[in-house]
Amino acid sequence: MQTSLKSNTFFPRSLDAELVRQRIRELEVGKVGFYSVGLYPASLAYNCAMQQEGEGDLLLAARPGRSLLGAFNADALAGMDPEHVAAVERMASHDAGAGERCPNSLADLLQRCELVVLSANSNHVEDDLQEACRLREELGREQVVLACLAGSFSHDHIANASYVLCEKVPNLAFFSGFHRHGALRNPLDSFTANFCHPNALTALLGARMLDRLSPNIQVSPGVHNVEGQYIKAAKNMSSVFAGFGYNYHQQNPGVLPTLLTLLLDQCLDQAATVSMARRDRQRLYNRQPFALTELGYGVQRIEAALVRGGDMEKVRDHTFAQLTAMVADVRGSMMLPVSGKPTRNFQAGQVLADRMREVQRCPHTMEEVEDWCEQAGLRKGGLEGLKALRYWPQIVRNYAIPVHDASMVNLLYMAIYGKTSTKEVAFSVMTDSRELSNYCQESVRPTHSRRYAEALQNLHQPEAMDLVVNAVIADNARRLIRDDNSFEELDAATEPPAYLRAMNVIETAL
Repeated sequence: MQTSLKSNTFFPRSLDAELVRQRIRELEVGKVGFYSVGLYPASLAYNCAMQQEGEGDLLLAARPGRSLLGAFNADALAGMDPEHVAAVERMASHDAGAGERCPNSLADLLQRCELVVLSANSNHVEDDLQEACRLREELGREQVVLACLAGSFSHDHIANASYVLCEKVPNLAFFSGFHRHGALRNPLDSFTANFCHPNALTALLGARMLDRLSPNIQVSPGVHNVEGQYIKAAKNMSSVFAGFGYNYHQQNPGVLPTLLTLLLDQCLDQAATVSMARRDRQRLYNRQPFALTELGYGVQRIEAALVRGGDMEKVRDHTFAQLTAMVADVRGSMMLPVSGKPTRNFQAGQVLADRMREVQRCPHTMEEVEDWCEQAGLRKGGLEGLKALRYWPQIVRNYAIPVHDASMVNLLYMAIYGKTSTKEVAFSVMTDSRELSNYCQESVRPTHSRRYAEALQNLHQPEAMDLVVNAVIADNARRLIRDDNSFEELDAATEPPAYLRAMNVIETAL
């Protein structure tokens, strides 16, 4: 994808203090615009309408041919206050003279706002970004900052490649936070969010503008836009598995804490691996106008390393995990709420559990899963988790995500996209509490570390005993330990359990 977004900051390149001072004053009264109004922007606007008197700081523009409140079902619309709905409609239009109001367009938002969030999903956001860049230049509004909130992976059909949009366009800001759409229409509930931009000053000012929208929504700044968008897509997939687990294993609650903890941890570990692939990683930490601790980070950097060839090699960057709202988004999307409905992806997982229990098999295709969801009242266009899952193998390869850091999403992928024999194994693991808990425990081990765990359980076999003895000898036996594959080649007396077969299939395929 070719998108011209060389600059995405609030300030022109000027050393004139008076000019900068004037620009800061403009930002203090500047408006925020949301283009392509789906369920989240419309719910956010309704929340603002409940809290604000008169015209607020938020403007909207519906996608051409789309209804402003079309994402809400009839029941949700019936429960809305007409005055608040009217306020939302005013946010999406402007005075055209003679007492008439005209719907806002993307050009209107760029002309009247200082920050514009392109809130379309992954199907449209790249086209919207290209159009916004063109209009920004045409209107002479290059200092309007652009952001997105798409929660899925992007896909280049020509190159047949999948990627995180913010990684391809590093200057694109990302806005994200946990929410349930019904709760956003509760005047007493409150929420947290992060506005992330690779420049700390832009992040700080953008977060301040978003934070002013409603006293119910607290927005904090961050610089980890790539990680934020990756987590959004990964947690949408994991949320499907969480919904499945809650429904299918509601009579076996012991497995749920392990399952949910692993889903959360793997989302964060995957994002930490993706963080290492950032092209601007050194600039992110070393060329900021001030320290990240000024944004609310507890420490400047959190990194993880492995010993490889006798040297310590950095393999993950967990600095982003200090952004509370980002982590809360993952955790919250995997929880069954005390009141109201869970997220749409969680509901899709619940539907998957119900239908798999009914038909006693995995779905034949993704289309069958989407049909099940449509029959349950879930529009497939809003199920970003299922959309992200479609491109999962390419994402794993593109960002070199280790198999043991993605074992849960791998299992879900195989249950939907695997061969018939693979689906049978996946079904056995996902639907049996003991198999699933064993899979959760064993699949997080790197392949080489499982050799020793298996050896300790088979010390009566000479090959297993030799492997452990060689490990104790340490330095003198390092080469022998690496080359010793005899234990792995042992003929099993009985067929391995389903969770081991699932791990073997996944490690071979992915």
